[in-house]
Amino acid sequence: MPKLYNQTTNELISEISDSQLQFLIDQLEEEDSKDKDYYINGDTIAMLREADGDPELIAMLEKAMGESGEVDVLWK
Repeated sequence: MPKLYNQTTNELISEISDSQLQFLIDQLEEEDSKDKDYYINGDTIAMLREADGDPELIAMLEKAMGESGEVDVLWK
């Protein structure tokens, strides 16, 4: 299963399903085919909700943002 990490701290955020990962890949911008990190903030969360994203995935990303309201996530 794919795993999401906080790119800054390298802390594991959560395991995610293949379909959740594919949703992130489809919805978020990648700089190239090897890009495996995403910047997440409130606007990103709103966009993922509008695209009918998995509520569990969105809640996990919101939690990862914490009080700062943003996080860089990396998937492996």
